[in-house]
Amino acid sequence: MPILFILLLFAVGVALLIKGADWLVEGASSLARRLHVSDLVIGLTVVAFGTSAPELLVNIVASIQGSSDIAIGNIVGSNISNTLLILGITAIITPLAIQKSTVLKEIPFSLLAAGTLFIMANDSLVDGYLISELGRGDGIVFLGFFAIFMYYTFGIRNNGFSEDGHTKADMSVWKAIWLIFIGLIGLSAGGNLAVQTAQDMALTLGISESLVGLTAVAVGTSLPELTASVMAALKGKPDMSVGNIVGSNIFNIFWILGISAIIKPLPFRQEMNVDLLMIVFSATLLFFIVHNGGWHRRLFLWWRQNKDYILTRWEGGVLVTSYIAYIIFVTWRG
Repeated sequence: MPILFILLLFAVGVALLIKGADWLVEGASSLARRLHVSDLVIGLTVVAFGTSAPELLVNIVASIQGSSDIAIGNIVGSNISNTLLILGITAIITPLAIQKSTVLKEIPFSLLAAGTLFIMANDSLVDGYLISELGRGDGIVFLGFFAIFMYYTFGIRNNGFSEDGHTKADMSVWKAIWLIFIGLIGLSAGGNLAVQTAQDMALTLGISESLVGLTAVAVGTSLPELTASVMAALKGKPDMSVGNIVGSNIFNIFWILGISAIIKPLPFRQEMNVDLLMIVFSATLLFFIVHNGGWHRRLFLWWRQNKDYILTRWEGGVLVTSYIAYIIFVTWRG
C-alpha cells in the first residue's frame, strides 16, 4: 500500500477521533445538565465506559480464546498509558483543576484497584501456590468492588453540579444520548483506523513489529481516552477529563478484568509483576503530584476548596517522562 494512501487513511482516522470526541463530550455534558448530574460523575461513568469499550471487546475475545497474556497485558498497558501518557499530555496542553473528592477518593480508589489486582494475581507469591491466576472467584470480587464504586458514584451524582459550563439547554435527552452514541462510534472507528495505519506506516518504513506494538498500538488503543480527555479539557470541563481517565482505570480492572476472569480463569506470569507495580506507582505518583510545590501549605489547609488541586504543565511533563522511561525499560526487557 502506498505510503501517501496510508497517511491519508491515518488522517481520516485522526479526524474521526477528534470529531467523535467532540460529539461525545458535547452529548455527555448536555446529558449531565439535563439530569442534573456533575461533569465528574459523567466522566467517571458514561465517558469512561465508552472509551473503555475497545479494551472490553479485546478482553472478551482474548478470554474466550484463552489468551491470558493479551487479556491481562491489555488492561495493564492501558492503565499505565492512561495515567502517565494521556493525563500527562492533557495537562501539558491545558492545566487541569482537580476536585478535592477526586484527589482524596477517586484516585485512591484507582490505587486500591491496582493493589487488589497485584494481590489477586500473585497466588504463588501470597499463598505459595504452584501457579498464579485470576480465577472466577477473583472475578466475582472485582465485580463486587465495581458495584461499590458505582454505588459511590451514584451517591455523588449531584455533587459539584452547576448550570455554568454545560452545553445548550435546548438539547433533549435523546439527542444527547444519540450524540454520545455517534461519538463513541467515531472514537472506535477512528481509533482502529489510526492504529492499523500507524502499524502499516511503521512496517513500511522498516520498523520492527515489537517496537510498533509498544508504541503505535499501545498509544493507538488509548486514543479514545486521549482525544476525549483533551477535548473535555479544551472545552473547560476538567472534571470530565480527569474523571474519564480515573474512571477508565477503575473500569478496566474491576469491570473488564472481572468479566474476563469469570469467562475463563486467566493464568498470570510473575514476569508481569514489574508492570503491575508500575500501575501502582503511576496511581501513587498522580495522587502526590497534584499537590505540586504547595503540598506543605495544603497539609495545613486540607479543608480548602477543590481548586487547590491543580495538575500543571510541568507535572504533566513529569507523567509523560515517566511513561517514556517505562517504554524504554520495556523495550530493553524485550
